[in-house]
Amino acid sequence: MRRSIAYPLVTLGAVVGSAAVVASPALAHGYVSAPPSRQALCASGAVKDCGQIQFEPQSVEAPKGQRSCNGGVAQWSVLADESRNWPAKAVGKNVTFTWVMTARHRTSNWEYFIGGKKVATVDGGNQQPDAVVTHNVDLSAFPGRQTVLAVWNIGDTANAFYSCVDLNVGGGGGGSATPTTPPAAPTTRPTTAAPTAAPTTAAPTTNAPTTSAPGGSASGSWAAGVAYKTGDVVSYEGKKYKCRQAHSSIHSWEPSIYTLALWLPL
Repeated sequence: MRRSIAYPLVTLGAVVGSAAVVASPALAHGYVSAPPSRQALCASGAVKDCGQIQFEPQSVEAPKGQRSCNGGVAQWSVLADESRNWPAKAVGKNVTFTWVMTARHRTSNWEYFIGGKKVATVDGGNQQPDAVVTHNVDLSAFPGRQTVLAVWNIGDTANAFYSCVDLNVGGGGGGSATPTTPPAAPTTRPTTAAPTAAPTTAAPTTNAPTTSAPGGSASGSWAAGVAYKTGDVVSYEGKKYKCRQAHSSIHSWEPSIYTLALWLPL
């Protein structure tokens, strides 16, 4: 199975090699953003009351070999809580999983499991991956509602990162859904340390942008809670930015933080 690599201005969600700068080494690694994993749903607000994971969906790290959605870590136990009735994304029989890495560790491989059965392995070659990596996985043998455990096994440590993705396989919608959440902000909390070139304390403006025309032509102030299209133009802190990837905005994902990942300065 081939590993697809996203390049700037070519594939949605791509980030140039040095764009994912981490302010501190703690709690900034990687997760599945599309189809939305449980932590991605928490981060976007689609699932409420998730606790700390909503601020750091990339941080589900545990020793290799775990088979639970929280990696067996009590801090992230909400991700293994089946009573929440996690929403399942309708997909086709072949599903494209998009990983976003906020700290690009050397990679042994990626593994995908359903009900404890391994359904796919993608070799990482013990190389540093790009900031966004996609894998196409054949799930035709698993129709209906399924929970896929996606595991990113690090090549130079004993740990791995875990994401559970709830799907309705064969339920339509195809397998390459556009990510609904951009890369998690490389901080432990929205108001703590941020990338060196981006402030985290400045409050975004509250004026929503004007309605976008086909092809992207919106102009106005950036705001949280807005579904931006590729090509939309917004202003933020006195500067203009053009949207590079369709996404729904939330606080802590301002254009100055996600320059090149989501927004192109004009």
